[in-house]
Amino acid sequence: MKAALAAIPFILAVLSGAALAQERRLEPVDEGAKDASWVSFRNRLLAALEKRDRKFLLSVLDRNVRGSLEGPRGVAAFRRHWEVDAEDSWLWRELSSALFLGAAYFKREKGQRELCAPYVLARWPEDLDPRSNGAIITREVLVKAEPSSDSPTLATLSYHIVAVADWEVDDRFAASKQKWVKIRLPAGEGFVPEEQIRSAVENAACFVKTEAGWRMTALAPAGG
Repeated sequence: MKAALAAIPFILAVLSGAALAQERRLEPVDEGAKDASWVSFRNRLLAALEKRDRKFLLSVLDRNVRGSLEGPRGVAAFRRHWEVDAEDSWLWRELSSALFLGAAYFKREKGQRELCAPYVLARWPEDLDPRSNGAIITREVLVKAEPSSDSPTLATLSYHIVAVADWEVDDRFAASKQKWVKIRLPAGEGFVPEEQIRSAVENAACFVKTEAGWRMTALAPAGG
């Protein structure tokens, strides 16, 4: 899925290049943790996702929820786009993985202030192209010489921002389902597991707090 990142337009200023990203970090944050109502809601939503509880999911969608960058808005369009009624819908995994990372508040030039997960969207540096750079989202990620877990380790990264050469690379062994991201380092190129790096233009889940409780306003590239 990450292979599509290069084709996604984005609202941030573009100054790409490995030199800009070297030695920069994007430390994790979780601004929502300060709000007890958000913590309770997030936990309830995660439990619903684990159970494939469509009824609860649909009940927390904003009436103008965004499910894509250019498609129509609204619950019906969201339900179709994400194939919510399908057992193998990508939504369950995608939304869960976003929520397990911290969230941060994000305000567009035109639009309301939203709490978006993961934090990468809201905290991304404006001088870096999010399509050709990514943020390592865990500690001590091993950079491999080849797209294989048994290949030599070239470096260890923790929350670094790195230049990306290829967002989706198959594992060296055809039988493995692991996908890799090819990154550029000062000393050369290496590979990290795709689940350990994210771009600000990947799918982000955004929420607003209303009198009726939290509502999900988006699950879309760059938050829609």
